[in-house]
Amino acid sequence: MTAKAIVLTLVLCLVGATVCFAQDAQIGTWKLNEAKSKLAPGGPKNTMVVFGAAGDNVKVTVDGTDSYGKPTHNEWTGKFDGKDYPVTGDPTSDKRSYMKIDDRTLGLNVKKGGKNTISGRIAVSVDGKTRTVTVRGTDPTGKKFQSTAVYDKQ
Repeated sequence: MTAKAIVLTLVLCLVGATVCFAQDAQIGTWKLNEAKSKLAPGGPKNTMVVFGAAGDNVKVTVDGTDSYGKPTHNEWTGKFDGKDYPVTGDPTSDKRSYMKIDDRTLGLNVKKGGKNTISGRIAVSVDGKTRTVTVRGTDPTGKKFQSTAVYDKQ
């Protein structure tokens, strides 16, 4: 084999390995940037969101405050396949689903008692440094809301 062929083979192997092991754009720790966000007045705030691998699933851990300012913590483990998976620790929801739309965008649905209460999109910027979550829904009192939360990758 010539030197060019060896170098080309090594480069192709390296590129292939990089593509195979590339991390999902959503994975990481995301901190709320309140200055850039437009949150629904009087609503809860998810101040820190962590997307991490859990075997062949994804685990999402959310910390923040409720509408009264009390700390909240909830967790979801599942796949980005659009199917409902249980949520623990959130009195306003019992199921959540994420659907991968493209490499940087997820669709989101939140349910309580079988009824869809929140739907939206989660988009990671091209540079991977910010994440924008846009949702619409109905709060536990039946009031409709819309909210846009911007997160910075930590």
